[in-house]
Amino acid sequence: MAHGQRRPMTRLLRCLQALAAAALLVVPAMPSWAEVRIKDIAHFEGVRENHLIGYGLVVGLLGTGDKLNSSPFTRESIRGMLERLGVANLDGEALKTKNTAAVMVTAKLPPFARRGSPIDITVSSLGDATSLRGGTLLITPLTGADGEVYAVGQGAVAASGYRVDGNAASVVDGVPTIARIENGAIVEREIEFSLFQLDSIRIALNNPDFTTADRVREAIAKHLGSSQVEVLDSGTIEVWVGDKRNAPETIMAVENLLVTPDAVARVVIDEKSGTIVMGSDVRIAQVAISQGGLTVRVRENFGVSQPGPISLGGNTAVISEEPISIGGTTVIVPETEIDIEETDGSFTILNGDVSLQELVDGLNAIGVGARQTIAILQAIKAAGALHADLEII
Repeated sequence: MAHGQRRPMTRLLRCLQALAAAALLVVPAMPSWAEVRIKDIAHFEGVRENHLIGYGLVVGLLGTGDKLNSSPFTRESIRGMLERLGVANLDGEALKTKNTAAVMVTAKLPPFARRGSPIDITVSSLGDATSLRGGTLLITPLTGADGEVYAVGQGAVAASGYRVDGNAASVVDGVPTIARIENGAIVEREIEFSLFQLDSIRIALNNPDFTTADRVREAIAKHLGSSQVEVLDSGTIEVWVGDKRNAPETIMAVENLLVTPDAVARVVIDEKSGTIVMGSDVRIAQVAISQGGLTVRVRENFGVSQPGPISLGGNTAVISEEPISIGGTTVIVPETEIDIEETDGSFTILNGDVSLQELVDGLNAIGVGARQTIAILQAIKAAGALHADLEII
């Protein structure tokens, strides 16, 4: 057994001390947010997309469709479709096609979509089809959450992935069981919504924040007047239209106004991939940091032991006059190696008002891995010294 000790954290402690000293000399600048249009950080209440869904069949596949024995719904759908087309009295067991797949069709109905407008649709395999490449979606009604048909889809599907099967192997690239049809559905029903009936319009922030909401109010007040706008909560601003006939012009003017949004300091950690994303306004208060750890590595090596044969001669053997050789048994002998690495840590004081970016840059400079950095950030947050929301996904 080999036992060794290393102290790589000495460089880490020196780096943290250097950051603490630098914090006394340099005051971090406050983050400067760029001005953006209101339409880029918010949306108007009621002006949104609506989801549509439908069930259909894709035909014309090159032997990559559903297996009818394991997908009975596909068999019943084929029989029902053929009966509607005048091909009746079919025995379901007699259907042996491999060129058809049952699919779910989804789409988004844009706001103000008019009857006859084309929309894109997504086609996804429902059964055990291996590929939708080269198929054609048959006419499929698309319904909304209220059960009403709002669009009808049909057309040749375009699958970005492909699958090639051989006798002993197969090659798959992308996801061949999902496809799209550009402008593959036609809107048949409109959603009733008229801007000219509104006395006021409401602006909903994508990321609710009282500071941002007030800045939006100020920008609108400068353009329309303070009596025309009011903040209802952290995510909603109400604007009175005045003359209803001017509602579209009011919306157009408001959505292009420039504001400087504010944001909550947040650190997002993905432990699965070791990814760390942070805002520039994250700060750390004064805190003492120490890190140490014990790493044990176990390796198994296998050797072979084969002793030589033992010979018995002369009159020792009673069964035969010939000498008897007793062969040795071959044995696999495991050999275990254990290597222990221990890292000792001592405390260092990190003065306040040091940005998290400076800390992470220092950790990266000395080779501290993402996992160790995540552990340090979680410990700083638990100590109450990380002035930001810590979100782990």
